[in-house]
Amino acid sequence: MLRIRGRRLLACTASRTVLLLQDSGPRHYCSGPLGARDKVPGGRAYFTTPIFYVNAAPHIGHLYSALLADALCRRHRLLRVPGAAATRFSTGTDEHGLKIQQAAVAMGLAPAELCDRVSAQFQQLFQEAGIASTDFIRTTEGRHRVAVQHFWEVLRARGLLYKGLYEGWYCASDECFLPEAKVTRQQGPAGEACPVSLESGHPVSWTREENYIFRLSQFREPLLRWLRGDPQAISPETFHNIVLQWLEEELPDLSVSRRSSQLHWGIPVPGDDSQTIYVWLDALVNYLTVIGYPDATFKSWWPSTSHVIGKDILKFHAIYWPALLMGAGMSPPHRIYVHSHWTVCGQKMSKSLGNVVDPRTCLDRYTVDGFRYFLLRQGVPNWDCDYYDEKVVKLLDSELADALGGLLNRCTAKRINPFGIYPAFSPACFPSQPGGVEPSVRAQAEDYALVRAVSSLPKQVADYYDNFQIYKALEAVSSCVRQTNGFVQRHAPWKLTWESPADAPWLGTVLHVAMECLRVFGTLLQPVTPTLADKLLSRLGVSATERGLGDLSFLSRFYGHPCPFEGRTLGPETGLLFPRLDQSRAWMVKAHRT
Repeated sequence: MLRIRGRRLLACTASRTVLLLQDSGPRHYCSGPLGARDKVPGGRAYFTTPIFYVNAAPHIGHLYSALLADALCRRHRLLRVPGAAATRFSTGTDEHGLKIQQAAVAMGLAPAELCDRVSAQFQQLFQEAGIASTDFIRTTEGRHRVAVQHFWEVLRARGLLYKGLYEGWYCASDECFLPEAKVTRQQGPAGEACPVSLESGHPVSWTREENYIFRLSQFREPLLRWLRGDPQAISPETFHNIVLQWLEEELPDLSVSRRSSQLHWGIPVPGDDSQTIYVWLDALVNYLTVIGYPDATFKSWWPSTSHVIGKDILKFHAIYWPALLMGAGMSPPHRIYVHSHWTVCGQKMSKSLGNVVDPRTCLDRYTVDGFRYFLLRQGVPNWDCDYYDEKVVKLLDSELADALGGLLNRCTAKRINPFGIYPAFSPACFPSQPGGVEPSVRAQAEDYALVRAVSSLPKQVADYYDNFQIYKALEAVSSCVRQTNGFVQRHAPWKLTWESPADAPWLGTVLHVAMECLRVFGTLLQPVTPTLADKLLSRLGVSATERGLGDLSFLSRFYGHPCPFEGRTLGPETGLLFPRLDQSRAWMVKAHRT
């Protein structure tokens, strides 16, 4: 605990957390009743990633955040319900702060030059990875400065800012203040004891200055009402509960500026050039800048906002940001989706260990859709996930090359499907009710289980997306792919002939069922592997207007309805759906890493 002019000074320990100051005054502030959350207007949806700090090149954790938001946004666009086309998706770079200022000096660059260089790396990575954002925001843009300074003035006009003098430990690398309990001493180069952050190991220094303080303490109860009234406000539930635990404790006020003589690389406080707006308030307002704030048109987008963030910045997005929004007279975000981190071979990624994985190298090595699939299939938001090259090779070979690609090859091979069409389905061979004894009936109990599984798959996948469990959605698809391969293997269409009157209806039915399954899989995979899904659906002859999720049907003929694909000519042969990463290539990947 720190002391300052008769007040208690508290600090939190999350990455880039600012110093907190509790005001002793009697003021209380509430943004109004929170029981009635703003409804999403007209089906609009606004997805955001964090804006990424430009102190270093992007790594796979950054790409994972962007892919999660990209998949959520792509899925919403594919729903094809009224208003679903009204979708926005923003990402960008966070370019202000003491850390950027110091890094630029160390590299002999102007801060703007460093920001331009690293921001371009993020933009190039996201373009190569197929991140379909509608906006890339940089906090050094003029439109953002206007938004931040207007937001500041709103808080000041509402009496939520005051000046206070504080002193305490500050970690420039983490952009946060630390209490004494979170500072330890390490031996320096000359044998001296140097104060460092207990969590990150980065150096800290003692700081004393006067700045502006936001009355965060007055928002503890409104925040609790918001979270208790909306159990899905933060997903997964684990992180929702963590935030509620934080709010059980005292919520001190929040420092929201720095002395400009100490921090000049940022946005000046309006009317007070001696102060620079603190990097975290600056950064968070980016979500408003993108949708036109302070112009009133932003209100048509803000209630529908869903943030995708890493767990290390949970406190900023789930406590500070909603409180700042309430203070400015706005609602908290519609949803906050939180994910954990990626380790490499069991270790945290770090420059000192030399184990930072370059995502652009991975996109080139495993293909764009392959690496997208791996990160979203293996990434589990609830806990940290481990990366190693052999895992990527094994997963992609098994699920994309062998299972999915092999299934498509079997169904479209000229030897089995010489006419190159979507064959007809025979209800006589596969009646809607099992147990038929007619000679024409070929369907078995396992086949009906497959139909039930794939019929329920779209709803199952939708539920997983709604619960921020994209990895489970892909697991469910993969399970059905294996089940469909079992169906084809069980009935061995390569042993049947079109010339046989007894075989032909069943051969067509087997291929029809398998193709219907493939069509469902391809449609559901579009948010994760858009290029691969396009290749699969195009091969099946499915047009661009027949790929929506809102009207996805399956095996219509089985249920007694016409099938628009029956008899349709397949699309052109374009080679393997996904190239197998064979053992020689796997060896090359391992050699490259070592």
